[in-house]
Amino acid sequence: MGKIKNQKFELSLNQLLPNMMTIAAICLGVTAIKHGFEGKFQSAVQLILLAGVLDGLDGRVARLLKSDSKLGAELDSLADVLNFGLAPPFVLYFWALQDVKGIGWFSVQIFLVCCVVRLARFNVTSKSDQEVNSSGYFVGVPAPAAALLVMLPMYFSFAFEMAILLPTLVICGHLVLIGLLMVSNLPTWSFKVVKTSPKNSKYFLIGFAVIGASVLNYVWITLIGLCMIYILLVLFTIVTGKAQRHRSIN
Repeated sequence: MGKIKNQKFELSLNQLLPNMMTIAAICLGVTAIKHGFEGKFQSAVQLILLAGVLDGLDGRVARLLKSDSKLGAELDSLADVLNFGLAPPFVLYFWALQDVKGIGWFSVQIFLVCCVVRLARFNVTSKSDQEVNSSGYFVGVPAPAAALLVMLPMYFSFAFEMAILLPTLVICGHLVLIGLLMVSNLPTWSFKVVKTSPKNSKYFLIGFAVIGASVLNYVWITLIGLCMIYILLVLFTIVTGKAQRHRSIN
């Protein structure tokens, strides 16, 4: 038998790009916590949102470049814990909950644990032989959506340039509720169910441009609107029961 030559595998920067985006998102999440500790709450929220954008892109970029890897999947999961499970409740705690240290910190812990359990459930399911339904409906609220929703009281405060609008105990309850929704069995709406014909695609693109322009010019009002729309879509899915037969875990 002939000798088998050792083959060297080299990765291009393009193939490393998805992991680089994930690392960048982690840096944004850590910086958001720092800004929250320093009282720079608006920039902290913006950093978390930007980390969410990178989280939504890295997986798609990996599939586009055919550079999916086990390392990238694990890295992405760890980044989700930091950016969606740790940074939002910490910033919220620095913003409004330090005066009720006991119940405030308890709420932060509940949200974080729920996020970790949800992501662990996804990791176990994705690695098992169970078939994951591709209908586009999720079981429970996905971690990125939960991070967006849990900061809703801050959006209201920033939009109307006022101090904390809600009692701290209400904010604690909101934090715990969103955390429990992550690990619930409620069917929740996803962009994966959105389909459009080529004929109507121009209207979809115009709508996307309107949302983008609104975010750039009226960021907090737009975020409030997006949160309300998402909540209504979840309620509509629950009421109609359309997702009961088509569930997937994110």
